[in-house]
Amino acid sequence: MIARLVGSAFAAAMMAACIHPSVAATPEVVQVGSKKFTESVILGEMLAQVIEAAGNPAYHRRELGGTRVLWGALLKGEIDVYPEYTGTLRQEILAAENLGSDAELREALARRGLRMTGSLGFNNTYAIGVSGDLADELALTTISDLRAHPGLVMGFGNEFMNRADGWPGLRAHYRLPQENVRGLDHDLAYRGIASGSLQVIDLYATDAEIAYYGLRSLQDDQGFFPVYDAVLLYRADLETRLPGVVAQLQRLAGRIDAATMAGLNARVKIERHAESAVAAEFLRSRLGLHAVGDVTSVWQRLARHTLEHLLLVAISLSAAILVALPLGILAARRPRLGQSILAAAGVLQTIPSLALFVFMIPLLGIGGPPAVVALFVYSLLPIVRNTHAGLTNIPLAIRESAQALGLPAPSRLRLIELPLSAPTILAGIKTAAVINVGTATLAALIGAGGYGQPILTGIRLDDIGLILEGAVPAAVLALAVQGVFEATERLVVPHGLRLEQTTGC
Repeated sequence: MIARLVGSAFAAAMMAACIHPSVAATPEVVQVGSKKFTESVILGEMLAQVIEAAGNPAYHRRELGGTRVLWGALLKGEIDVYPEYTGTLRQEILAAENLGSDAELREALARRGLRMTGSLGFNNTYAIGVSGDLADELALTTISDLRAHPGLVMGFGNEFMNRADGWPGLRAHYRLPQENVRGLDHDLAYRGIASGSLQVIDLYATDAEIAYYGLRSLQDDQGFFPVYDAVLLYRADLETRLPGVVAQLQRLAGRIDAATMAGLNARVKIERHAESAVAAEFLRSRLGLHAVGDVTSVWQRLARHTLEHLLLVAISLSAAILVALPLGILAARRPRLGQSILAAAGVLQTIPSLALFVFMIPLLGIGGPPAVVALFVYSLLPIVRNTHAGLTNIPLAIRESAQALGLPAPSRLRLIELPLSAPTILAGIKTAAVINVGTATLAALIGAGGYGQPILTGIRLDDIGLILEGAVPAAVLALAVQGVFEATERLVVPHGLRLEQTTGC
């Protein structure tokens, strides 16, 4: 009965997956990517709307984690275009090639089947920032001045902490002595410096928060940070496949100066306008395009994210049940092999969830497939362990009685052992399901959507309402899933066993 229920759920989930937008996209749909910060999302919205104004459908994969995720997706053809910065290309992605001029950079990109537009018109370089009060108190005007204050508390974006053009290179170049250096989300760093828990943070030159929080950018007096001209990276085959789209993308070159970009960021971060609406307003006023921002209601977003989340959970959990049940039975039947199976499942469970999602990208790309596999892996251990425990804890007298009746092993398993161990097995499935629902929120980092999408956006925009828009439904879904399996237990577990559990006999 368990197998039939799981099989039906798995088949339904696989059929439903066909309607997911990232799967249903046809080759004519241009896939646009953006990084997990406001400016990149605004530019991504501009790209999608420019493409649609050219008569082609576009799908914007928002907030796809860091640089390497987008770069890999572009090389594989999972996205067609995304906004990038020349300094990032030279110092991080293609650092080993020591590229100097833009011509050399274009040649290196061409060897990889990529193209780069001209500068959009602004240089969004890294900077190091402190509060105005601290700058006055310690007479801080340059990055070199930080050497005289080793006790300062620093907080840098997680990507900046590990980039060649980030903290490691900056510390070596300026011989900075600070040891209390924390990695955190770039957007959270502003809240940290505002609250006083941080004193020095990294800035993007066009960040709206610099003026909002009254921060000072320290002069890069030794010229460490390179130029970060904003450009568009796109696949070379887009020129032959959709030349009209490329012509429209080129129209953005030179149209956005630093002050304009900072103003657009402020419209989103400070004034709380939607990125799509801000992008549409800019395109109408500067390019004369008939662009309309796709502003969805809370209920529309909730419906979309619920469907995405349910698909991730249903497919991964169903697959885990189908695999983990036989593994648990095998572990109970073959004790020596069983120890290896349990150990392997335990090791997989210890891999940090975010790392596991990222590990899947080189194998399966971005979007739903790597998220489903990662969630599948995380669901294995509770089901395998509880199946093993339920079967091995059946009293010896019952097993010997079944053998004495002459029942073959498959019949003993189906008629006696699985029914007796059903409460324990279902408890493991219930645990896996609840873990799965919570962990699936991280899938938004690799473009799989779900309830994690509004949570990520809410953190980026410091919007508690958006965070709750993802967190509350995720908690409700976890409770609902738990209730579903409790109801399933009433159907699957024999009445006599349920009665024994309730009476405590």
